[in-house]
Amino acid sequence: MRKYKVFALMLVLVLAFAACTPANTPANAPAEDAPMDDAPAGEEVTITIESWRNDDLTIWQDTIIPAFEAHYPNINVVFAPGTPAEYNGVLNTKLEGGSAGDLITCRPFDASLALYEKGYLANLNDIEGLSNFSDVAKSAWITDDGQEVFCVPMASVIHGFFYNKDAFNEVGVEEPQTVQEFFDVLEAIKADGTYIPLAMGTADTWEAATMGFQNIGPNYWKGEEGRTALIAGDQKYTDDAYVETWKQLAAWRDFMPDGFEAVKYPDAQQLFTLGKAAIYPTGSWEIFTFEKDASFELGVFKPPVENAGDTCYISDHTDIAMGMNAATQHPEAVKTFLEWMTTEEFASLYSNALPGFFTLSDHNVSLTDPLAQEFMNWRNECESTIRNSYAILSRGEPNLENELWRLSAAVINGSVTPEEAAAEIQAGLDSWYEPAK
Repeated sequence: MRKYKVFALMLVLVLAFAACTPANTPANAPAEDAPMDDAPAGEEVTITIESWRNDDLTIWQDTIIPAFEAHYPNINVVFAPGTPAEYNGVLNTKLEGGSAGDLITCRPFDASLALYEKGYLANLNDIEGLSNFSDVAKSAWITDDGQEVFCVPMASVIHGFFYNKDAFNEVGVEEPQTVQEFFDVLEAIKADGTYIPLAMGTADTWEAATMGFQNIGPNYWKGEEGRTALIAGDQKYTDDAYVETWKQLAAWRDFMPDGFEAVKYPDAQQLFTLGKAAIYPTGSWEIFTFEKDASFELGVFKPPVENAGDTCYISDHTDIAMGMNAATQHPEAVKTFLEWMTTEEFASLYSNALPGFFTLSDHNVSLTDPLAQEFMNWRNECESTIRNSYAILSRGEPNLENELWRLSAAVINGSVTPEEAAAEIQAGLDSWYEPAK
């Protein structure tokens, strides 16, 4: 009799529990505060992309995301960019607070490596499509030992010079091939007086380093040969190659706008697109903006070499990639998106929708934009390298990248000499980077 009563009581409890449990709740449902995984097949999932680039919002919304969702209609993708200058700080705050998006747009090298080492970015070694990328392409988003990839490479940008073809025709000058020809062109444009020879300012100091120092410098330090020698400690910023780079930058000041010290990046862009300046030192990332805003025919030329016939070097910089927030609630959906980003379809879509951002994959992509194709052709004519401050050398304090911004601007402004800039940069590096000592 007692056994019967116990059995009856257990049966009542089981039935009561079943009545309180929603019919569609699986028996192994996680606790209410446990992280949720992807929705079952067929149910919709929404994943969000964090990015510092807000100028390509419509491209993601109108072209890239619809192409992905056509394959995976149950995965909704939201592109939610922030303000470029605030991206790093805001992203770190979101990651620390657990409110960051599912997909993280990755800056190259140390900034993203730091996020991975803190556990904010997931290991992506199981993304099969990574086989479509060379070791060089993956180098900006892989651990120092080359074993763990944490972002899928998207694109690189190539440095060079834009010019106003109408201005060149009016003044009677041609694309310069050598440094001497470059300055001859600047002198001719200055003497004509119709155009500002060189549209650039130093108010936003990064321009002096990114669009100046890292643009022309590879021809002096021989690209990867010099960059890797700095990392190994076999070269120093006080060597002739780097001092000569700053000497050329110092000579630019005679051809820049009046009051260039107060000219900011958007100001310089506008001087060029309004037809007030003849040459703009920058890179392929400007194609989208310049083709939209300029009313004249655009031309581009490579950073001039010292002597005719010299090997040319271009900064073909690994610029942007995409990673997975390690805390995402939808890892399978995120990996599906990242896997799609390794395909030829994405490579073609991205490279053509955003001309000047060149796929890092091995896919053979045809470009429809002639200026973008011209930039890409330089890969066959010159040796490629990346900005020499991005890998390893900016991990300490003083931060090498920030110091290059500050001191390159100071050289152009004339407040320090090229030799003084070189000595200060090297002293800062020596203070924390052991191989440089």
